[in-house]
Amino acid sequence: MVRDPDGGSILWNKLQRSPNLTNVVAYLKEIYREYQINQLEKKKEAKIWAKPLGTMVNLRLLQINYVNLEGEFKFPAELKWLQWKGCPLKYLPSDFCPQRLAILDLSDSKIERAWDWYDNKVAENLKILNLSDCFNLTGLPNLSGNQKLEKLILRRCESLTKIDDYIGNNNTLVHLDLKGCSNLIQFPTDVSGLKQLENLILSGCSKLKGLPENIGSMRSLKELLVDDTAIESIPESIFRLTQLEKLILSHCRHLKRLPHCIGKLCSLKELSLNGSGLEELPHSIGSLENLEKLNATWCSSLSVLPDSIGDLKLLTEFFVLESPIKELPLCIGFLPNLKELSVGRGKFLSELPHSIGRLDSLVTLQIHETSITDLPDDIGALKSLKKLQLWKCRSLRSLPESIGGMLSLTTLEIYKAKIKELPESIGMLENLTELSLYFCEELHKLPDSIGNLKSLYYLQMAETAVTELPESFGMLSSLMELHISKNHQVGLFDSNDVKTPVIHCSQKGSFFPSSFSSLSSLSELDARAREISGKIPDDFEKLANLEILDLGNNDFCSLPSSLRGMSILKELLLPHCRELKFLPHLPSSLLVVNVAYCIALENISDLSNLESLEELNLTNCEKVKDIPGLECLKSLKRLYMNCCKTCSMVAKRRLAKSSLRKITNLSMPGSKIPDWLRQDEVTFTERRNTPLQGVTIGVVVSLNHQIQDDSRQNVSGIVDIQAQVLKQDLPIFTTVLNLSGVPHKDEDQLHLCRYSVDQPLVSQLKNGYKILVTKRNPPVMQGVELKKWGICLVYEGDDDYEGDEEYLDESQLSVSEKLAKFFSTFEAEDAKVSENSCEEVERNVQETCKRPQNFFPQYLLPKFVALSFLVLLFSWIFLRIV
Repeated sequence: MVRDPDGGSILWNKLQRSPNLTNVVAYLKEIYREYQINQLEKKKEAKIWAKPLGTMVNLRLLQINYVNLEGEFKFPAELKWLQWKGCPLKYLPSDFCPQRLAILDLSDSKIERAWDWYDNKVAENLKILNLSDCFNLTGLPNLSGNQKLEKLILRRCESLTKIDDYIGNNNTLVHLDLKGCSNLIQFPTDVSGLKQLENLILSGCSKLKGLPENIGSMRSLKELLVDDTAIESIPESIFRLTQLEKLILSHCRHLKRLPHCIGKLCSLKELSLNGSGLEELPHSIGSLENLEKLNATWCSSLSVLPDSIGDLKLLTEFFVLESPIKELPLCIGFLPNLKELSVGRGKFLSELPHSIGRLDSLVTLQIHETSITDLPDDIGALKSLKKLQLWKCRSLRSLPESIGGMLSLTTLEIYKAKIKELPESIGMLENLTELSLYFCEELHKLPDSIGNLKSLYYLQMAETAVTELPESFGMLSSLMELHISKNHQVGLFDSNDVKTPVIHCSQKGSFFPSSFSSLSSLSELDARAREISGKIPDDFEKLANLEILDLGNNDFCSLPSSLRGMSILKELLLPHCRELKFLPHLPSSLLVVNVAYCIALENISDLSNLESLEELNLTNCEKVKDIPGLECLKSLKRLYMNCCKTCSMVAKRRLAKSSLRKITNLSMPGSKIPDWLRQDEVTFTERRNTPLQGVTIGVVVSLNHQIQDDSRQNVSGIVDIQAQVLKQDLPIFTTVLNLSGVPHKDEDQLHLCRYSVDQPLVSQLKNGYKILVTKRNPPVMQGVELKKWGICLVYEGDDDYEGDEEYLDESQLSVSEKLAKFFSTFEAEDAKVSENSCEEVERNVQETCKRPQNFFPQYLLPKFVALSFLVLLFSWIFLRIV
């Protein structure tokens, strides 16, 4: 998929290549700079009169969200459901609630103090009361007289500090939700009346330190959620909750132990302890005969598991990641229904018990960041295992031959392990679809049996030491994605490197076997920095389903002419191929061509057939003199020619108005911007019947290479120039300009960025808002200088005229025509282009237009020749006038 890169994606790519604190902070800052406009622009509330509502005697459901009622409140007596989200009243009258009302939703309202319904019977039929997000609410209405209330929702009532004692006496309440009441301190000490309560949600009540001692009185309770609270202990009476099915104690950091009586919770199915302060699990935990899920991740003080774990016969999921567990008990193999087991990340676990092979139902096994050196042979007995994940087990040096017995395995992920080779038996995994060997830097070869993996469609082996693929590799008939790249750091080179590159088209042993072209299902190949030299095999065209081909950072000097036969290729990525001299004819299906930093590249074949091409990147390809067929690229949106002085001068003559109208990003050497771009902040003014269609921004930027900055090696462009939308001089939206390509010289570079109405920089604009261009402070990249910038607001009618504009007044010209004229008189340097060069360009344009295309029917040829003659004539007249 082709996407317009933005500041966030550029910084994300930088973070992936160089994961450090600076890059993390830079990425997060960019993400959170996109403010929510609705925080600054409140909607006006609608106003209606309340009196007519009282006359609707048959009204049963009334929804008046974010409405301001005026006049006396007299709701219909028969009203059963009232939803008034965003109610603007701070206080409600005592007769507010109709007597027959069953459901009242006043969430997200401004209520500060609730009403008193105790002395009257107006709320006696109320069953559901929702006051969620009433941030100013300090107290609840007196509902002690209500005998039908079943559901009370008070989520995120952040001003609420206590729950009145009468709530503990409500014998009809089924659901009580206090999630996110972060200032709640006091909960009823006596809850003996809550005999029907099934769900008690106290998640996020971060100041709540205790639960009522008689919590066991809530005999109907099925869910108790007290995660992210400050509770220090669980009342002993909890054993009476014989219907409790779900107990969530996650992130209760002050909770050090569980009561031994917890084993009496005979109905408990889920117990979550992750992130808690638990130091041990009670032996009685083995008595939870119905427990299905046990989560003890991030329990930093938990180092031992009780042997009674093996008694949890119905356990299906067991997680102990990020806990300092030193060993798994032998009884772990006695869990006949266990389907998912995740252990490790504490680095204390040094081996797996042999009994693990008895887990006949195990489907997923995750082992993260342990110090294990090998896996037990018994692991091959896991006949039901579908996913095996071994992440950052840096001491793991081999896999057992028995792994071939995992006949159900579909996914095998090994990340940052010390394995040197894979067992030959891996070829027996006939159902394996995904194999990841990412960052196994000591893995130097693949077994010949790899070709037997007939179901394999994804293979990730980036950053391995494999230097060649076995001949059997071509037998992977289902393989669709192959990632075999290495992270090759390419430094920015000086001008001497560009002028005199060392070119030697030597032929090393090929990384690809002769059978490679048999991978008929392959759709994506990433082989960056694999030291591929010499020539790419001619039979690459047999990879008929290839859509993405990335061969960047390699040393081959030529591409096969058969490349044109890859009829569905979408992306051809060849950056930093420093010995590549010639770009052959390419398939017409291409959307992206990237040959940035190919410093030896001199010639590009005719591109006129690439009618779908959206991006062409020639950054730092200084030896390229022309882009034949550029004027025929009807879909081109992004054209990058940083430091391509000769090439860009020729390109300017090929870019007509029709081409420039579609281009959203254009870069080339230059120190000027169009004078019709306002070189100051621009204020948006709404025009009647003439909507804003876009924004055009031009900047001149240079990079001082005397200032050293290693981060330039890891980014794909300049990330420090940004556009901001201001409201009353305060930024409400910021976006990084897409200045792709890091120039290798100190020379000025011109960048043009065009934004359409569906992009936030344009859609966020309102009358009186301003746009300006600034440099990020502090910068991500050192040495960047913003020399000039200008902005143009494009309204409807400013850039939609299709006809000839030769005789129009300057003020009537379309934006694209003005761009074309700007480029035709662009820089004084253009005058240095020899007359011969101009004539050569003219001849090339004419030849491109005259050349018959293979797909033309023979009977159209005379018409095409006549049309070509007319184009030739007008081109000659135009060039003479210019």
